[in-house]
Amino acid sequence: MTDNGRFTIGVFQDIAWARRGIEALLQDGFVPESLTVMAKESTEAESLIESTLGAPPDHFELKALGPVVARGPLVAALQGNDQGLTTAGLGRAITRAGFQSHDGYIFETLTGRGGVLVGVRNEPRSADALAKLHSYGGGNAAIGAWTGRV
Repeated sequence: MTDNGRFTIGVFQDIAWARRGIEALLQDGFVPESLTVMAKESTEAESLIESTLGAPPDHFELKALGPVVARGPLVAALQGNDQGLTTAGLGRAITRAGFQSHDGYIFETLTGRGGVLVGVRNEPRSADALAKLHSYGGGNAAIGAWTGRV
């Protein structure tokens, strides 16, 4: 696994819950450049990404999910050169960010059901990001490649 930094990921049940969670992360000092948002393609998802991250999303066709919109450092970490996000899908590519593939399939399933994946790249504050994701409804929130450091 390439060191792409430590990511904390959670999946919110819908756009409204994701917006609240992202706004809470931003208010807690996480910078937009550290955040990743991924959701099935929709006008609402595009608007969420543009309004919270300050730039329009990229559009992808993912195995098992179909058309998605996404923006952030997790996208680059998952894409890589081969067997990346667009080739292998979220379930398999998530190992590039230090998660087990079963975590990826959970994230993929929840996102496929209309959930919004939010990732945070900020190793010194991974535990803070995890707590914030949980507090605002980020389901199955976890820290990739957790080594037990607090």
